[in-house]
Amino acid sequence: MKAITIEGATKNFGPVQVLKGIDLAIEPGEFVVLIGPSGCGKSTLLRMIAGLDDLTSGSISIDGRRVNDLAPKDRDIAMVFQSYALYPHMTVRGNMSFSLKLKRTASQAIGRAVANAANLLGIETLIDRKPRELSGGQRQRVAMGRAIVRKPKAFLFDEPLSNLDARLREQMRFEIRKLHRDLGATSVYVTHDQIEAMTMADRIVAMNGGIIQQVGSPLELYDEPANLFVAGFIGSPAMNVLSASCIRTGAGTELRLGASTLAMVERGLDGVSVTLGIRPERVRLATADSGIAAELVLVEPTGLGTVAHLNLGGQLLKLFTTERPRISAGETIYIRVEPDDIRLFDPETGVRI
Repeated sequence: MKAITIEGATKNFGPVQVLKGIDLAIEPGEFVVLIGPSGCGKSTLLRMIAGLDDLTSGSISIDGRRVNDLAPKDRDIAMVFQSYALYPHMTVRGNMSFSLKLKRTASQAIGRAVANAANLLGIETLIDRKPRELSGGQRQRVAMGRAIVRKPKAFLFDEPLSNLDARLREQMRFEIRKLHRDLGATSVYVTHDQIEAMTMADRIVAMNGGIIQQVGSPLELYDEPANLFVAGFIGSPAMNVLSASCIRTGAGTELRLGASTLAMVERGLDGVSVTLGIRPERVRLATADSGIAAELVLVEPTGLGTVAHLNLGGQLLKLFTTERPRISAGETIYIRVEPDDIRLFDPETGVRI
């Protein structure tokens, strides 16, 4: 039995179809991240799982039970939002215990649940403070604690780290993933941040235009993107996407970018124009006798490494290296790529060849 099953889910807002037939099965205990640009439908899908938005058609089941017509409070899920939505007049203890009090849970059970959640999140010393006395990261922990005490079948996260600064986001990514490991609860997490998706997910669901583009592990989407959208959205720096041609020669079929031959490809592509994709870290520095000449346009040192923007045959190509080469804009440098690192896409459909 799947923890969450979505079958043929669509959602219309007036004449606009936001979700266009979503099919997705989430395993018990899995951490699934929905990722995509603004307007792709990921938050709408999460809200439909929660019961905050109705389906136009299709069905959603949680733990084998169809929930289309169930109110949010009856679905046994807990949601953590981008805004903490804490009651400002209540203490941390009051905020975390409020839902249990509404259910008329025994006082001793409430006390144990709140204490356990506070200890798990490292906020036991803050239990008597009010939200105005807490930092952004502490408020988000309280919001998660409020969800934990309910012991739901699934946790739903809607861009919970968007309001935090970069350092806090990094810390909270660790905290949420550790929390998931300790609780073993099914989690569905929405973000537009591909770093969050790559570092947190068991599986990523990449969405665009109300359609699931690809589902897989973070490295599957990174190494084997199904189409140009996934190739460009996953990874930082983004994958290089260039126009290339497959030219038949006496030696075989060459993949050419301008006048430069990058690799040999199968003969079935003779005379075909393709879109070439290659990760910046797979473009390597070479020497004049073994590489392809390119003009250096811009150098970006990142501390971790260097991003070099190159002009190759009139197209821009990014190279990333953890080395710190002494290079300057305007120089000619030499690069090489391995055939196994190249991905080819149909330039019209964007689908991987």
